[in-house]
Amino acid sequence: MLMTILDGSIVTVAMPAIQADLGFTPAGLSWVVNAYLIAFGALLLLSGRLGDLIGRKRMFLAGTGVFTAASLLAGVAASPGVLIAARFLQGVGSAMASAVSLGILVTLFTEPRERAKAFAVFSFTGAAGASLGQVLGGLLTDALTWHWIFFINLPIGAAALLVALPALPADRPAGTRGGADVLGALLVTSGLTAGIYAVVKIEEYGAGSAHTLGLGALALALLAGFLVRQATAAHPLMPLRVLRSRAVAGANLVQMLMVAALFSFQILVALYLQKVQGYGAAETGLAMLPAAAVIGAVSLGLSARLIARFGERNVLLTGLALLVGVLGLLTRLPVDASYAVDLLPVMLLAAGFGLALPALTALGMSGAKEEDAGLASGLFNTTQQIGMAVGVAVLSTLAAARTDALTAAGRPAAEALTSGYHLAFAVGAGLLVAAFAVAFTLLRTPKPAPRELTMAA
Repeated sequence: MLMTILDGSIVTVAMPAIQADLGFTPAGLSWVVNAYLIAFGALLLLSGRLGDLIGRKRMFLAGTGVFTAASLLAGVAASPGVLIAARFLQGVGSAMASAVSLGILVTLFTEPRERAKAFAVFSFTGAAGASLGQVLGGLLTDALTWHWIFFINLPIGAAALLVALPALPADRPAGTRGGADVLGALLVTSGLTAGIYAVVKIEEYGAGSAHTLGLGALALALLAGFLVRQATAAHPLMPLRVLRSRAVAGANLVQMLMVAALFSFQILVALYLQKVQGYGAAETGLAMLPAAAVIGAVSLGLSARLIARFGERNVLLTGLALLVGVLGLLTRLPVDASYAVDLLPVMLLAAGFGLALPALTALGMSGAKEEDAGLASGLFNTTQQIGMAVGVAVLSTLAAARTDALTAAGRPAAEALTSGYHLAFAVGAGLLVAAFAVAFTLLRTPKPAPRELTMAA
């Protein structure tokens, strides 16, 4: 998981070097990211269910192998076409491995306290991967070449395979004797592909364009057809019983809103540091390391104990409140910011993510039976990717539009950029408030029955 998350952030720092070396056009360069996102997001749900049917360990090993081999291909790529194809294959492998990861943890750790610890470690690796990617991307690109941002995956992938083979117990797959829902697989994969493609191209075509609206309508129609198919199929790909749990449905909705909002922290703060404050790539990664450190400390040292004492919902609400404070402070960033005064407090408040994600993961997987663990894991990862894609498209588009309007009005470039980022941070804070409201409303702990009724029963 560290490797796949790291890969998503390490590429962004090296994009200018990749463009200069391989001769990408500006539009073509976006496909270095989009090819990965589309394959990853579209195949998560299908991969999770296939893991239940043919074996989660088998799916995890195959996905890790595909991702590692694709990283080698990306590292030796000498043309734009080869690199884009390699990135697509990386997305395929990442989806296969990531989709079943939480399902494996659910079946390995059945005791609540141990499961909370496992989810905390899992959440920590995600935060560490995102932060290390930004640092390593700058260091490797400056010290060696951009090729090494992909070569770095080879020892990690090999180590993961060597450890997973003996460490992961063989599971009992449900099998496909009843038949595979091929039509359902086609509907959900094509629907997610169309939807994610429409979202990642919003910045190019515009939110109200025929391209965006047409693809969005097609995606909704395909996904609606998928749900109808699941309600009527004898052996559905995604049994709808998974969504009947209010905790599972609410946690996935909260995650979508939270991840969309926090794109503005992970990416736009990095852009602010580089474009407004003049930081280099490596300096930017180092400046954001305190956030990774506090997220890791809270995830590993506190979250499991707090969840055991106060419950997932209360810990989640506390984490979301802290994250609202993060984006609220970012709306006040000045053009000439002081790191210690204006940015370090923001990095420290990011500890809220270390509280929110483990609690949210526990809630998102709480209704999963063993035979559906891979599906629930794939669904949880899918909503994460959809939230990320929406955050990238909507918040970056809003920021760019505000910046362009102020630049056209004659405002200085740094001031126009900062104002654009302020708008994105404010919208992100609004999304987090909505996530808090959903969590408060949908994830309420059921009240115990009155004592006299219990005794009478």
